[in-house]
Amino acid sequence: MPTSRRSFLRSAAAAATAVHLGDAVRAGRLAHEPRGDELRIALIGCGGRGSGAAVQALSTAGATRLVAVADVFADRIDGCLAELTGHDGVRARVDVPKERRFVGFDAFRGAIASDCDVVLIATPPQFRPSHFEAAIAAKKHVFFEKPVAVDGPGVRRVLAAAEAGEQAGLCVCSGLQRHHQNGYIEAMKRIHSGALGRILFARCSWNQGGLWHAERRPEWTDLEWQLRNWLYFTWLSGDHIVEQHVHNLDVVNWALQGHPLSARGMGGRQVRTEAKFGHVFDHHAVQFTYPGGVWSFSECRQIDGCLADVSEHFHGTDGEAHLDAERWRITGRNAWSWDGPNNDPYQTEHDDFFAAIRAGKPFHEGAMVAESTLTAVLGRMATYSGKEVTWQQALASEEIWGPAQLEFGPLAVDAVAMPGKKRAS
Repeated sequence: MPTSRRSFLRSAAAAATAVHLGDAVRAGRLAHEPRGDELRIALIGCGGRGSGAAVQALSTAGATRLVAVADVFADRIDGCLAELTGHDGVRARVDVPKERRFVGFDAFRGAIASDCDVVLIATPPQFRPSHFEAAIAAKKHVFFEKPVAVDGPGVRRVLAAAEAGEQAGLCVCSGLQRHHQNGYIEAMKRIHSGALGRILFARCSWNQGGLWHAERRPEWTDLEWQLRNWLYFTWLSGDHIVEQHVHNLDVVNWALQGHPLSARGMGGRQVRTEAKFGHVFDHHAVQFTYPGGVWSFSECRQIDGCLADVSEHFHGTDGEAHLDAERWRITGRNAWSWDGPNNDPYQTEHDDFFAAIRAGKPFHEGAMVAESTLTAVLGRMATYSGKEVTWQQALASEEIWGPAQLEFGPLAVDAVAMPGKKRAS
């Protein structure tokens, strides 16, 4: 079947932009050693997902302590710390005096430089490549949310840093929590052992209603307004096909044990057309081709009042697999359904990650999440352009989303992508 993750990493590294991560990291196994049993944690990105990740990290077995936080906005830090100190289960593990609360675009550097062992990265996807690079260069173990980039250049940076981290003996955990969910794990064992026979095609969906939106305040500059509504700007989120649908696309890659070769698709902005929603699409539909002539049919939508569906399906010569966040079953010759406990995968991924750090065991999800992120970017390139786009085109793309320099002030919103006119660069 398809390219192995190891060979993917090698081929991607050949196309990667050279990234200076420091001679010490490249020199070998120099992972940051914790003091005694305690693992000290720094959090970068103090929104809802960051606060949740901090609670989960602090709830793992063994001594943990949150020692530093960073965010572009001071009010985010205040809200996060208020939530954490109000949480009975983790309150005693929060130790973040004012001198270890870092604010601004360079705040991540202060948090990483603190006396921490583990860095949690929950900033918008645009910033994850640079934050990940800095954490690996500082020899820290890293948990970072998915997706890990918004474009091909960002993915290449993550791949290079992930390889350096693995060589240094660092543990890296992604936010693709399905890999730590009992039902998915058991279903994948059966799919990979041939329970479906030869897989003919796959389907996956993330269709739901609209999400949150922060009304603009008079004192906000263009940049602040976009940062506080990052979901609706491709340069910050990658569009919802990348930011959210990456979960389903990752499951397809997992089942097919590789990545797609090309993609074609369509999408648009039919209902969510107001200026407050930036310039992202509200629906995408993509056909991915995989090695062996296997097709995957993907769709995602964020429109109120429509059918909701978040699931993955695999159709083979001997049966079908139907998976979602609560049910996992196989029909046909090797019928099966998961009847065990449905664990909390968000907590389990942190449990597994921290246990690996403590045991000194390998834990490397960096290349996996980078591959799944690029799959989603490939799909977006296809829907935005209306063209067929290959994996290698997406990987080698030089299109960089986002302004060259970040400073509060005016920032024009990119035009909505017009299929047939936008280049598949």
